[in-house]
Amino acid sequence: FKDKVNTPYSASEPEKFLSARSLERRVKQKIDIVPEDLPVDPANVNLVKNAGAKTFFTSRWMNCLLVEADLATVQQIQLLPQVSKIVLAAPGEKLAGGRIKKIRKRTSPENSGATGVQLEQLGLDRMQDEGYHGENKFVAVFDSGFQGVDAATPFQSIFLDGRLKYSFDFVGNSGNVYQYDNHGTEVFSVIGAKVAGAFTGGAYGADFFLAVTEDASSEYRVEEYNWLFAAEKADSAGVDIISTSLGYNEFDDPSMNYTASSLDGKTAVITQAATMAMQKGMIVVCSAGNEGSNSWHFITAPADANGILSIGGVDSQGLRAPFSSVGPTADNRIKPDVMALGLGSAVVKPNGAIASDNGTSFACPLVASLAAGVWQAYPLLTSKEVYEAIVMSADQAHNPDNLKGYGLPNFGAIKNFLEASEINDIMTIHPNPVSNSTVSVTLKRPMDEPLTVTTYDRLGRILSESILTVTWQNNPFQISVEEMPAGMYFVKLKSQSISKVIKLIKV
Repeated sequence: FKDKVNTPYSASEPEKFLSARSLERRVKQKIDIVPEDLPVDPANVNLVKNAGAKTFFTSRWMNCLLVEADLATVQQIQLLPQVSKIVLAAPGEKLAGGRIKKIRKRTSPENSGATGVQLEQLGLDRMQDEGYHGENKFVAVFDSGFQGVDAATPFQSIFLDGRLKYSFDFVGNSGNVYQYDNHGTEVFSVIGAKVAGAFTGGAYGADFFLAVTEDASSEYRVEEYNWLFAAEKADSAGVDIISTSLGYNEFDDPSMNYTASSLDGKTAVITQAATMAMQKGMIVVCSAGNEGSNSWHFITAPADANGILSIGGVDSQGLRAPFSSVGPTADNRIKPDVMALGLGSAVVKPNGAIASDNGTSFACPLVASLAAGVWQAYPLLTSKEVYEAIVMSADQAHNPDNLKGYGLPNFGAIKNFLEASEINDIMTIHPNPVSNSTVSVTLKRPMDEPLTVTTYDRLGRILSESILTVTWQNNPFQISVEEMPAGMYFVKLKSQSISKVIKLIKV
């Protein structure tokens, strides 16, 4: 539609279309309610319906309406003065309501797998040991179906605790998300499933929102609009994090295809939607794509969006999986953003069995889990600050590339990054004075380069010297002072980027 001039909704009364939790998220991050947030004018929807179309979902952000209509009706709708344009999203009837569709056959190794590697690789095990399992964070998962989630034992605590807050099937316009496909089941399990001693999801204590947006049996632009509708519902419900293991570049109708030049962060419908979701204060995490070994090669939309976390896949040794899509974006930004285990990822099947599967689809929910735990541990951060902490503390943040982005993030490194940001000097030593055997040295910004650490007494005699590389993972690092008698000493740090001397008192 052209505008919202006559809408009955107002930015001064946002409680009429946004939940209290959604408003709280915006207030905390100082995000204003703008005309883009106002619902579509109901009168415009009625005009289209009266023209003979079947009307379905609306989008506040794009001021549009999804309809089913024949060609004659489309021509009538085009004559309405309120309509600015009409876009073909898919051919044929798509929204009959609750139909069961053929399940896409998927292949995956059936060997049993444990979650130890995928948790340890990102420090999710430490995060959980410190008491952060995603409690009170609201995580949405958009996928192609969640078969078995309502019945399989590894998911039952979510239902018993009342932590499934919302679910909807935008593909079939039904309330049943437990159909179609098992891809969403496996993806969701990486975050939310729990089997004592056998399988641990990354943020299994969170609240959840499940949406079917991907049509497993076909590929049309309507799926991008489904994602948009789901993202707006997530926004209004107060979701904190969206995890989406979906990507689009080629469609069953070639006229809808995207090209590499479309990956500019603003062209694809789903990329626009993901950007808007991020701007509303949500963290958006998506899979980078599995195109690295084929002719496309690059990431898929919405991984090109600026400010969302696009996730590539690595193996258990941290090496990039060959199938993991690469960057850059069309406007030459680094992508993917960070990496996680995508080769041999432990998942739960619809029947509750533990298996393994491959793809950036399973790397994505690991980073979404990390984001949930970080935000739980540091609740005063904004979504953008959580994004920055995850990216800028990753293990190749000082030398990012378009194969692995900024590298592997880690909960411990993120904590070090956030706590070091409070330091005013280049480095600090704690405790100082010191009475025990070691001191901790914290750099405000480790540069991932050789650092010479020299300890000497007040007469300038060198007592110890070592060369090490400091990253966010090992910042702060320890210096032994056990053999030093009480007195005044000096610690000198020197690298290409810094040169600093601090006085140290041993008591």
